[in-house]
This record gives sequence, structure tokens and C-alpha cells, in this order.
Amino acid sequence: MQVYMGRFIVNMAVAAVCLSASTGCGGPAGNETKQNNDMESLNMTSEWDKVFPQSDKVTHSKVTFRNRYGITLAADLYIPKDAEVPMAAIAVSGPFGAVKEQSSGLYAQTLAERGFLTIAFDPSYTGESGGEPRNVASPDINTEDFCAAVDYLSTRDDVDPERIGILGICGWGGMALNAAAIDTRIKATVSSTMYDMSRVTANGYFDSMDADGRYAERQRLNAQRTEDARSGSYARAGGVVDPLPEDAPQFVKDYYAYYKTPRGYHKRSGNSNDGWTVTGTMSFLNQPILAYSKEIRSAVLLIHGENAHSRYFSEDAYRDMSSYTDYRDNKELLIVPGASHTDLYDGGGKNAIPFDKLDRFFTEHLKK
Repeated sequence: MQVYMGRFIVNMAVAAVCLSASTGCGGPAGNETKQNNDMESLNMTSEWDKVFPQSDKVTHSKVTFRNRYGITLAADLYIPKDAEVPMAAIAVSGPFGAVKEQSSGLYAQTLAERGFLTIAFDPSYTGESGGEPRNVASPDINTEDFCAAVDYLSTRDDVDPERIGILGICGWGGMALNAAAIDTRIKATVSSTMYDMSRVTANGYFDSMDADGRYAERQRLNAQRTEDARSGSYARAGGVVDPLPEDAPQFVKDYYAYYKTPRGYHKRSGNSNDGWTVTGTMSFLNQPILAYSKEIRSAVLLIHGENAHSRYFSEDAYRDMSSYTDYRDNKELLIVPGASHTDLYDGGGKNAIPFDKLDRFFTEHLKK
């Protein structure tokens, strides 16, 4: 099992978030830099190519916005029909290595059916969003992606800028917490089936990697950097392992069942295809993403499946946040009975995603 766990960390190339306020989200300082609003041109499809059916209760369109690093992000915008404006709004992203046509779009569309204006966005360097080279990750830039989504929502006429929340799935659950720790405009955060990506990259699954293991991983990744520099291209780690070994751990089988079958496969999803670059997780070895999570003053809801291999990430994050006396009362942990990690991607055929709870949470904390 250890072999597959180590391989899976590389193949999924799960990543994390930025260290501190000095590397986080925010606009230009003072008058030193004049903002350039020119956005790169993106090639976005006009067809409905999601892995879930389109709802007739909301209107859907494609939108773009730019992050603080000049990268143009692509998003699906879902607006409830006949809604009273200005509305509360929610930005959704994840899982890590997925695209907006998969799980994040399902969450966004369903929440729009319940009255929220929502966007599901592709993070930088992935999906239909901009950035070169493709399929790389950055703790700083990917946290900024959430904050840039808040920029976009805050400036829409049909959104109340004081009623904005975010929702991150899997690896983007950790990104969402890091964004909430630095962006005070975010009033409510949901982290669903979260991975702490810096922890799993630096420590391995279940904290099984020691300092010698990390050093060996650094050696391997730096050797790959040299090879990439020689070749002029970035080697890919591969997406979810395929073909699936018979003795693969159950959680790897669960990933396969989502990303590699019609249930969740998408042609632009890294996890469904050739994955991230091999060096895509390099910086996460040194960058703990939840270092300041206990300083989040706004509301946080952590959701995890009872049977998820990753459950300890949410439990530990909740313990840390709820131990901070001043801001513990608006922190919640919900364990979904019988659910696995990927059941919270799309419900797993058992309606595992607690949308009623999500609705109540955002309604309470994004109220007028």
C-alpha cells in the first residue's frame, strides 16, 4: 500500500497554499503600480460539456476575470432566475487537478438553484484558464485565484459585496481556508472533503514521511528540474493511475471510479488524463498552508465523509481553529455518515453532499 500511496501523491500532484499575508491576496499598493486591465484571450467552449445535467432553474454563462499576477481565469457563472438583487455570492473551485465542469460546477449550479449567485472557476494554468506552462500549481497564485474571484464578485452590480463566501473541494478546501485567513472580504467558507496539500506532500499520507524522506523527495524533484531544463519541456506525472492495479488502496479505486469513468471523466481534467508536471508539487514541501487558519474570524464549515481516508485533515483543521477561543463559535465540523472522500465530489449515488446544510450555513452567514 505504501508504494501506491507514494505514487498517488506524485500522480495527483496535490498542492497547497501560501504562507502568510505577505504572499497572499490583495490589490495594488498605493499609487506605485497602475493596474492593466487587458486580459489574455482564452479559448472557451460555448457548449454545455459538464459531467452533470444543466439546470433550468438558473441561467448559465462563461465569464473571465484576472488575478493579481495578470493571469486570466475562466469561470462558469450561475444566476438564479427571478432572484432579488443584490444577491449573496459564492466562488467555488476544486478538487485539485479537476476542472469547473466536474465537481465544482455541480456545487455552484446547485447552490445557484437555492438562490445564490455562484461561479465555478478553473485555477491558474488549468482547464480553460490562462497561464503558461500548463498544469502547474503555486501555493501563492492558487490562493490568489480565490481572492481574485472575490474581486470579480465584489464588483458585480447584482452582488452585495458584504455577502460573499467561498467553497473549496478536496485540495482546494485548504486553499479556501488560506484565502479566508487573509481576505477579510470573505464572510463564510466551506471546505468539503479537504486535503491539507502541503501536509500530505511534505509528510506523506497519515504523516508517514520523515525528514530523510523529504530530502529524498527534494533530490528526486531537483533531478527532474535538470532534466526538464535540458529537454525544454516539463515531464508530466500522470493523472489517476490507469490501469488500476487490483491491489490498489480503496481510496485510489474511488478516485479511479470518479475521474476515469463516465461518472466524472473530463477531457480537460488533469486527474482524468496526464496530470500535473512532475515538479508541480515541489514548493509544497516547504510551505504549510494552514499556519494561520486559527486566525480566521469569519465562519467556517468543514465537511468530510465518515469513511474518507482524508478525514483527519478536516478533523485536525477544526481542532486547530476551534482551539482559538476568540473565534471558535462560528467554526463547524460535519461528518457525513457512510461517505467516502469522492462521495462528496458528486454525491456518490447516495446524495452524500449535504446541500441543505450548505444552504443553511451560507444563508446564516451571508445574510443582509
